[in-house]
Amino acid sequence: MSDLAGPRILQFCHCHYGPFADVARQYAVLFRDTPYKVTTVYLTDPPDEAVAAQSASDEVIFLDYDGRDVRGLKLDAMRRLREIVAARDVRLILAHRFKPIHIACWGTSLPIIGVHHAFGDYERLTHKLFARWFHKRLGLLGVSDAIRDDIRRGVPAWPADRIETLHNRIDVDAVRGGLLPRAAARARLGLPQEALVIGNVGRLHPDKDQATLLRAFARARSALPAGALLAILGKGRLEQKLKAQAAELGIAEQVRFLGQVPEAWRAFPAFDLFALSSDHEPFGMVLLEAMAAEVPVIATHCGGAPEVVGECGALFPLGDDAALAALLLQQAAWQPEQRRAATQAALARVRTAFSDEAARSRFFALPMVRAVLGHTNHA
Repeated sequence: MSDLAGPRILQFCHCHYGPFADVARQYAVLFRDTPYKVTTVYLTDPPDEAVAAQSASDEVIFLDYDGRDVRGLKLDAMRRLREIVAARDVRLILAHRFKPIHIACWGTSLPIIGVHHAFGDYERLTHKLFARWFHKRLGLLGVSDAIRDDIRRGVPAWPADRIETLHNRIDVDAVRGGLLPRAAARARLGLPQEALVIGNVGRLHPDKDQATLLRAFARARSALPAGALLAILGKGRLEQKLKAQAAELGIAEQVRFLGQVPEAWRAFPAFDLFALSSDHEPFGMVLLEAMAAEVPVIATHCGGAPEVVGECGALFPLGDDAALAALLLQQAAWQPEQRRAATQAALARVRTAFSDEAARSRFFALPMVRAVLGHTNHA
């Protein structure tokens, strides 16, 4: 039984699949060296010891609902959350995604900061009315300015300081410490050691728009170094369609569909370039991982990607395969000193703007946080 004494932050997460266990870690470590302990509660997904460790929290609770169990009113989830709160001195709830925000607001009377990781959460009238009802004790964060602005458009009557940005981030030193050497990364992915390799990581889904990347690679292939490859890591419902597209474009032999790769970020040194062709990526965590691995990045000029790469990466218009092909050729032709300068600048940007330390300073300066926690001492 955990020691439940002392003031506490309750972090309420929808699930822990994909990137969300690390999201929990990102918010839990904000409270290191403060008076607050952190209890992290996962609404869905089964108990998992590795997830509990990754969550970096003083206490982790798995409610273990199936997604179907928390449709509609979610009264049982509200009851269980109230029981957790009643046994602890909870000062603030951090809720990730709309469903946990909804449960926390209806199930408790505590101040809540809701963190949004996707576009469109306040397009529905019922969600707009929900925000209006709870606006006195609810603050909202977007993981990018693009998400923040989307929320502000959905609830325009809210004051700006109740809808702010707190970017996603990584533990830069931990990520860099876990990277495989280039040769080992290529061996893990089954890639030849000498080829130029363009990497892409993401679900094979329309949102990720690998179709544009395939067209761009086909345009650029004849001018790329002999043997150049496109490596796509991920699974999804478009896999067969994308493979058929590669065959139609005549590049099937040069495109490697590598499936789901556990801890794919560790193998990023296998890539000479990283290209993200997503349609309105809410943030672009893989861009941070590529930048931390010192891989040049190219991304779509929409969503949160421009905020991530800043001046340290190349951007192209959504769906513009000709522009993407030109950038692939440009970066493939870089001399070693050009590449080194670009990747060092990108790594410095990650450390400055997207580290745990940068987020901690930003978080405790937010008016919505100071209104609840005051001037909390933090390292």
